[in-house]
Amino acid sequence: MSTTTSTPIPATLIPGDGIGPEIVDATLAALDALGAPFEWDRQEAGLAGVKSAGDPLPKAALDSIRRTRLALKGPLETPSGGGYRSSNVRLREEFQLYANLRPALTIVPGGRYEKVNLVVVRENLEGLYIGHEHYVQIDNDPHAVAMATGINTRQGSRRALEFAFEYAVANGRKKVTLVHKANIMKALTGIFLETGQQLYESKYKGKFELETVIVDACAMKLVLNPWQFDVIVTTNLFGDIISDLVAGLVGGLGMAPGANIGANAAIFEAVHGSAPDIAGQGKANPVALMLAAAMMLDHVNRQDLATRLRTAIDQTLNVDQVRTGDLGGKASTPEFAQAVVARIKNS
Repeated sequence: MSTTTSTPIPATLIPGDGIGPEIVDATLAALDALGAPFEWDRQEAGLAGVKSAGDPLPKAALDSIRRTRLALKGPLETPSGGGYRSSNVRLREEFQLYANLRPALTIVPGGRYEKVNLVVVRENLEGLYIGHEHYVQIDNDPHAVAMATGINTRQGSRRALEFAFEYAVANGRKKVTLVHKANIMKALTGIFLETGQQLYESKYKGKFELETVIVDACAMKLVLNPWQFDVIVTTNLFGDIISDLVAGLVGGLGMAPGANIGANAAIFEAVHGSAPDIAGQGKANPVALMLAAAMMLDHVNRQDLATRLRTAIDQTLNVDQVRTGDLGGKASTPEFAQAVVARIKNS
């Protein structure tokens, strides 16, 4: 029942766009009930940053994260096609957040798949996401040819792979699957495969099993039998696609938290977008951001509070049967938050 008091931990809070402020409020209510030690510095980014400071990633927000080295953020809107660059990508680059950690755990039973428990680690800074793209004009068509350059480095690959391998060891995971396309993209993803195999042989052999799988085969295997996987580590583009696939195994992006980890900062978020079509209607599911907050508590070595939060979410969904519309329930975002808070206070 009692809340925990401890030394305050400075952290940046970015409510974000669309449904962001609603799910952030719900998550803060749960963290307050836990007595979580975070001391928030509230900042704006994304569309809210453009409106308030003329920049989707204002200097004040960047300075705050540099100071706290820790952030919880709602979804940030990025225009498709034209407009400004993704604030999420810019944040990863700015703070060298080289590892994207995406756990997928079945919380609500009765879906297509039961008892899924796996983790995707995605290299976060390289590959085709570096954004080196251009068009070549032919005749009167300025967009006749589109070209993109992907770059993977030995150092960048090793950093992400080492994070995945260390995560597997620290969390008692038995197998790591390295996903690649080195049969075709022999250099771009071959360097990732080669680096992973060398790292495993030199430092991790015997601590877990390492297998390598081509990305298209991995997608098929995940759909046929996701229970054969434990930790998946892969390059940037493949990780983006596979982590969304894996979220689908456990109920969709509304259940998918994410962490972006680097040497100098860690940023925690819900994986889903800003969903402007339902913003302000109280329909949003805050579970993904609440689970991201639990990962944030793990990161600052407050596993006791993280466990209480995850347990309260589980009990709210499965014992109390309080669920938002996307999970077949009727609860509004604030009603779901209140139910989680009640569970926390009774824990």
